[in-house]
Amino acid sequence: MIVDLSHDIAPGALTYARPTSAGRAGTYLEAPYHVHAGRADLAQLPLERLVNVPIVMIRSRQMTAVTPAVLDDPDRLWGKAVLIHTGWARHWRTDRYVGPGSPYLTAAGASTLIDANVALVGIDARFDDPADPHQSARRDLLGADIPVVEHLTNLEAVPDEGARLTVLPAPVRAMATFPVRAVATYEPE
Repeated sequence: MIVDLSHDIAPGALTYARPTSAGRAGTYLEAPYHVHAGRADLAQLPLERLVNVPIVMIRSRQMTAVTPAVLDDPDRLWGKAVLIHTGWARHWRTDRYVGPGSPYLTAAGASTLIDANVALVGIDARFDDPADPHQSARRDLLGADIPVVEHLTNLEAVPDEGARLTVLPAPVRAMATFPVRAVATYEPE
């Protein structure tokens, strides 16, 4: 089974821009170069972090802040693509998507993921607390060379165990973010 985890990019679509970046549409990946100029850009990302990576699904539909308590046992996260399913993708292309109540990964949650040596972190919402101007969760993950994928969709269709993620940006030098086609694959039971 193949599940497409990417929002499409369409003419006239809303973009969700941060003050430090241009607007972007769809699902995209950020490389460490985004906040650390000496780190990997899109072309330098290790393919082992992007292709056929085992997925650990984190279900947090009733919470705004994704904390270490939500992430559970760090040992089960080791080397995995951690995908956070908040259910927020249902608000895609609406004003509510970036409004109050938008879920986010806390800085403490990011620290847990770093300590667990995860391969990649993705979420079906924005990454950071809108009240955090430093974008601490994103900066910390990228500072630990962990790529992040923002604005995923269809995570409800990915099983809790047994799925694998492939997410590939174009290999552009000196560029840190790019739209991606993210897919999960698994064998149906």
